[in-house]
Amino acid sequence: MKKYKVGVVGCGGIAEGKHLPAHQRGTKTEVVAFCDIIEERAVRLSKLFGTKDAKVYTDYKELLKDESIDIVLVLTPNNMHCEITVAALDAGKHVLCEKPMATSYAEAKEMLAARDRSGKVLSIGYQNRYRSDALYLKQLADKNYFGDIYYAEALAVRRRGVPTWGVFIDKEKQGGGPLIDIGTHALDLTLFVMNNYEPAYCVGRTFHKLNKQRNTGNAGGDWDVDKFTAEDSAFGFVVMKNGAVIYLKSSWALNIADPTEAVTTVCGDKAGADMLDGLRINTVLEGKQVMIKPDLRGGAILFYEGGGTNPEDLELAAFLRAVSGEGKLYVTADQAAVVTRILEGIYESDKTGKPFYFE
Repeated sequence: MKKYKVGVVGCGGIAEGKHLPAHQRGTKTEVVAFCDIIEERAVRLSKLFGTKDAKVYTDYKELLKDESIDIVLVLTPNNMHCEITVAALDAGKHVLCEKPMATSYAEAKEMLAARDRSGKVLSIGYQNRYRSDALYLKQLADKNYFGDIYYAEALAVRRRGVPTWGVFIDKEKQGGGPLIDIGTHALDLTLFVMNNYEPAYCVGRTFHKLNKQRNTGNAGGDWDVDKFTAEDSAFGFVVMKNGAVIYLKSSWALNIADPTEAVTTVCGDKAGADMLDGLRINTVLEGKQVMIKPDLRGGAILFYEGGGTNPEDLELAAFLRAVSGEGKLYVTADQAAVVTRILEGIYESDKTGKPFYFE
C-alpha cells in the first residue's frame, strides 16, 4: 500500500498536539521531513513522529525541494500561511494548512490561485466540523430539518483562556486575537451548517479592555502585557445576502459566567439547535415545545472507514481521500476563504466605525 510522504513546516504545539499524533495513529502516511526556524523543535518532533531517516530543516524552501514529499502540513504562525502554502502548491505538493486560512482575503485568494494552477489539493484545519455533534447537526441541516436558517450565533468565548505560549497574542504575526484564533472555528462551523457563504455586510467591534491587566487568573498564567498587542475580545454582526444574520462572539478574556467555545446556535423556520449543553434540537411536537438531546455515543456519522473517531483523525482521513481521488474535501479552501473574508470585514468595521460591505 502506498504511503504518502509528509513534510511538516512549523513544529509547535499544534503539530505535536493535533496533527502528528493523527499521522502516527494512521497507516497511510509517513512523516519524512520537519522544518522549524528553531532547529531544536524540529529535531525533537522528528525523533517522536518521524521516520528513522527523517530530515530536519530550518528553511521551508529547502524542504520543498524534496520531490519525494507528497503532502505538506503548514502549521506556522498565521502571517506565514499564505507564503508557505503558495510555495508548496507551486512545488507540486498537496497542502493541509492550519486555520485560519490567511490573515487577509487577498492572501486567501493567492492561495486559491496557487491551488488552481497546481491542480493539487488544499484544505484548511477546521477540525471542529468533525466532532460528532457537528456531524449530526450538519446531517440534519442538509436534510432541511431546520428549514430556512435565518438566525445564528457563532460562539467562541473564554473567561480567562489567553494562550500565553508561542506568538498567539502578537497581532503582527497572528493578524489578530481571539477573533482570528478561535472565533474562526465558530464562524466556520456556523457557515457550514447554514450552507451560506454569501455575506452582504457586517459591523464589528474589538476590545483591549483586559489585556493590560495583571494578576489575571488566566488558565495559562499571567500574560506579558507588553507583548499582548492583539484584542482580548471581539464581536461581529454579519448580514448575509439572503437576509440571514449571524452574531459572532469571541474572547480570550471576558468577565462572563458561562464560557463556551467553537459552538453554534442555528434557528430556522421549522426548528433550531444549539450546542450550549451538548447538542440540543429545539422544536415543537404536537403543539408542545420540545427539546431533543441526541445520543451521540455511537461515534462518527459521515466517516466510518479508516479514520477513527477523533476529529483530527477524521480530518486526516477526509484529506487523504481527496488526495487519492476517492472522495471530496469536507473542508474546502473556497469555504475557508469566505471565513477569512468575514473576519477581515469585522476588523475593518472596527477600524472605521462603519459597516463593512462585501463586494
